[in-house]
Amino acid sequence: MGAAATATTSSSCSMAATAIVVFIAFVAAATATAASPVPAIYVFGDSLADVGNNNHLPTLLRADFPHNGIDYPGSKATGRFSNGKNSVDFLAENLGLATSPPYLALTSSRNPNYVNGVNFASGGAGVSNATNKGQCISFDKQLDYFSSVSASLVQSLGQAQASAHLAKSLFAVTIGSNDIIHYAKSNPGSGDPSPQQFADALVQTLTGQLQRLYGLGARKLVFLGTGPVGCCPSLRELSAAKACSAVANDASVRYNAGAASLLAGMAASHADMHYALFDSSSALLQYIDQPAAHGFAEAKAACCGLGDMNAKIGCTPLSFYCANRTDHVFWDFYHPTETTARMLTATAFDGSAPLIFPVNIRQLSAI
Repeated sequence: MGAAATATTSSSCSMAATAIVVFIAFVAAATATAASPVPAIYVFGDSLADVGNNNHLPTLLRADFPHNGIDYPGSKATGRFSNGKNSVDFLAENLGLATSPPYLALTSSRNPNYVNGVNFASGGAGVSNATNKGQCISFDKQLDYFSSVSASLVQSLGQAQASAHLAKSLFAVTIGSNDIIHYAKSNPGSGDPSPQQFADALVQTLTGQLQRLYGLGARKLVFLGTGPVGCCPSLRELSAAKACSAVANDASVRYNAGAASLLAGMAASHADMHYALFDSSSALLQYIDQPAAHGFAEAKAACCGLGDMNAKIGCTPLSFYCANRTDHVFWDFYHPTETTARMLTATAFDGSAPLIFPVNIRQLSAI
């Protein structure tokens, strides 16, 4: 057999092997669907949803070192900005699915499996490409990656099957906190955009991004609105009174309201699109304003860090950390503890308006 024929045979065998792997993965996903109302979760966003993408980037915005992960199975630092699991882990658990793996880990595989879900979230990402530019996977870049994944699914499953698979899957998005933090820390003055102007500009950009996501096949969208970012230890620490940043919280409320209007408009324009929007700001403020009523002892200072309120320096191997992570709202100077993430996800999954609307995640997944 000639060299050309050998190469052709080798290529055909490789394609056949890939097709078999994809078929097996799809059968596995279909089997999982029998137990779960959705076959997969595709995740986009920032550090609140990152499960290890930033581990593969030359960036300072990473969490693949202690004391992160101290309460994760095996006390392993996985790249999650948490002492344990984060919100997308609990979302998957509630649906009876495995956590969607980080995209950049899958790309190193010879035959990456995209059928069971993919996580594109990256610590530091924002709605704006300028937010932490060069240090993370921007939201637009995450969408570029998903475009490739969508094309791969079409190639392996066929257009009809791929479209049906994506239409049944959940698309979870949590983005905007980093944009708001940067805005608040810039000490906006009279010559800068007002909180409303800032929020409007973010939502205008977000509009194109979510419309692109719909165009790529998303039909069930879970949008986790930004929390009261002004109350994170890092921004509290900047205040002499250790009070929440009113500018940041105001921008967050306005951004979430804009996102709600955007999603309602998209659903009105696209009869096959459904969504659940979680008001993270109001939900988390309940814990912060009434910590004892929700089982917390500390709602202001970070569990892990250094300096005043453990908020001068982030969580590193040299940082102090609290003995009881379950009674702290915040793990580090920006991020919630595993306990907080579990409680918030439970509310989003089975709660009701006004915290989660127009349906909750359980109801959305059953559509």
